[in-house]
Amino acid sequence: MNTLFKRKILHRAKYRGIKELDIIFERFVDKWSRNSGNKIDYVSICSPNYLHDAHIRFALRNQASAICEKPLVLNPWNIDGLEKIESETGANVFNILQLRLHQSIIDLKKQVDEGPADKIYDIDLTYITSRGHWYFVSWKGDSQKSGGVATNIGVHFFDMLTYIFGKCNKSLVHKLDKNTNAGYLELEKARVRWFLSVDSNNLPESAVVKGQRTYRSIQMEGQEIEFSGGFTDLHTLVYKDILDGKGFGLEDARTSIEIVHEIRKAEVHALTGDYHPLLKSYFLG
Repeated sequence: MNTLFKRKILHRAKYRGIKELDIIFERFVDKWSRNSGNKIDYVSICSPNYLHDAHIRFALRNQASAICEKPLVLNPWNIDGLEKIESETGANVFNILQLRLHQSIIDLKKQVDEGPADKIYDIDLTYITSRGHWYFVSWKGDSQKSGGVATNIGVHFFDMLTYIFGKCNKSLVHKLDKNTNAGYLELEKARVRWFLSVDSNNLPESAVVKGQRTYRSIQMEGQEIEFSGGFTDLHTLVYKDILDGKGFGLEDARTSIEIVHEIRKAEVHALTGDYHPLLKSYFLG
């Protein structure tokens, strides 16, 4: 794609909206393929969440495999539809599930897989990443477009947890608003208390005094899982795996998409039984 054409696309996108950008790009791909005889092998999708399904379909219709950022789609039935198009076109859909390639996660999965078969682990997941007013006036603040907090900032954590500890048998939601989602999961091998937020008021004092705007913690049996580094090359490794004929496909993404969809539609439960410790500040003072 030449520089002049890129400038035209960006100019029209700025003043006429993303729908026309899609039309312009689809026209370019069609003309380029027909006139040059070249085939596009992969389309990399980093668009807003609500457009992923349409952009994946665009790639498949052009006999190109799609490499899509998280969340793959917003609803489980979107995966069913994409599987049908995969089978019709012979192209594939890949999801960027890079946490599965993080060395700490690889080591933890090995530990769990080789541990007692009947062991149920206690997990606390906390992820707070501060967002300003811009977040809520953009598509990310619209749950119909982003899927809400659990989908937008948490889907990769749910994928990681089910990858290690198995499928989800029970899900309860204790808090569900535009800033913060929290709840409880029972997996095959874990009880998970989770807390996800874009509200800086939820940052622990230890993060505030250091001037940190993000706080991430995953504890297993009360012990912190070292998870502070090792992220730099993970996307590159995922792309390399895809080019080597591997990669994470539609079914790999299904479980986490089902979990966040269920969270989005869930009834909010009172704080009884097991719940995340940070919720006490909301409801118990």
